[in-house]
Amino acid sequence: MAVYKIFAVNDATMYSEYPLMNTGLDAMNESRNWKNPLIDLSNPVYHPNLWGDVGETWVSSSITYNTESLEGYTTTAVSRFLIKFDQDDINYVFDNIVKDDPYDVHLKSYVATAQGIAQQSKLEVFPVAYDWTNGTGHYGNKPETTDGVSWGQRNDNFSNNLWPSSSLPDYQHYESIDAAPGGGVWYTGSTNPNIDLSSASQSYDVRTKKDLDVKVTDIVDVWYSQSKGINPYTTIENNGFIVKWTGSLEFEPSSSIVPQIKFYSSDTYTIYPPELCVKWDDSDFTTGSLTVIDDTDIYMALDENPGVFYEDSINRFRVNCRPKYPVRTFQTASSYTQNYLLPSSSYYAIKDLDTNEYVVDFDENYTKISADPQSSYFTVYMNGLEPERQYQILIKTFVGNEIIVYKDNNFNFKVQNG
Repeated sequence: MAVYKIFAVNDATMYSEYPLMNTGLDAMNESRNWKNPLIDLSNPVYHPNLWGDVGETWVSSSITYNTESLEGYTTTAVSRFLIKFDQDDINYVFDNIVKDDPYDVHLKSYVATAQGIAQQSKLEVFPVAYDWTNGTGHYGNKPETTDGVSWGQRNDNFSNNLWPSSSLPDYQHYESIDAAPGGGVWYTGSTNPNIDLSSASQSYDVRTKKDLDVKVTDIVDVWYSQSKGINPYTTIENNGFIVKWTGSLEFEPSSSIVPQIKFYSSDTYTIYPPELCVKWDDSDFTTGSLTVIDDTDIYMALDENPGVFYEDSINRFRVNCRPKYPVRTFQTASSYTQNYLLPSSSYYAIKDLDTNEYVVDFDENYTKISADPQSSYFTVYMNGLEPERQYQILIKTFVGNEIIVYKDNNFNFKVQNG
């Protein structure tokens, strides 16, 4: 039973009111719909060198945002963010680790701030249809950094840099307004009618947890198939994800809902970078001659725990357990040396000792503890844990009708660089 985390290589937020501004090195990604009068209708908004196509020749020209087309949108602006994971990393996990085991893939991004979240708020996640450049900009740079993706352009190559907005295939989608063209293009399907890529989303209300945790298995499967040439009908390359509020929340000035949410980016200085979390079931429960413990007062010891691991380590932890107070019997061997197996309904979790947060939570599908004739065991891939931090393993098991969660200082370990 295992969890493997892949960290993003590129991410950036696109802002409709700053169509050329790149934010590729910002510490946060943002999706919002806000109602401050950021677009001044008193004069057209003029941005030089955005576009202008004359025949086959690219010219330095401009776009003027039409104030008439902005009517009804005077107090609304939108941001969306892009995030990409390296396809070679994805292929490595599927080819060498997961292999043929059943799996799920989740896009996870951790919230920094959130406001205006109501019951109707829903974030959507789609695969991006065209490649883009990360850039080196920050929000609010003066002058603006324009060397990468933005609301109006995919990169800084002025000969071929715009987000397409016309003559798109039926399975590609574009949502914007004439006053603010751009904002990305994404897939909702493919040339294969059996592929639907429009179902990845997460709904929010006032009290729900605001971290983004969306199942994107279908999208990642398509990327993998394309990269391997497995499915001739799949031509969708990995250009990353776009995260946006649902269309009913974007560019809706009459709505009373004004959601704003910021997530930590891959350039964060915290321990919360976005991740692609691959979970798969490789569990096996073979008891051999060992007895499964049925005592609720359990003593556990964790073998194969030197206390320090390098960040690329893969470690199999073995759990030795026995009744804490064995019943006295007349036998030559000590009851304290007899090892037992944990029940088949046993799971592990990993907690950051500084923040007290679970970095790998108990999961009845994907953190189940295995067993063989030697002991109970589970495998941890250290690459998904931030280095130079202390962690603790916790064990949860069901004995009869009781739930037991076991932790011990001997279950602590550190991941270090190297």
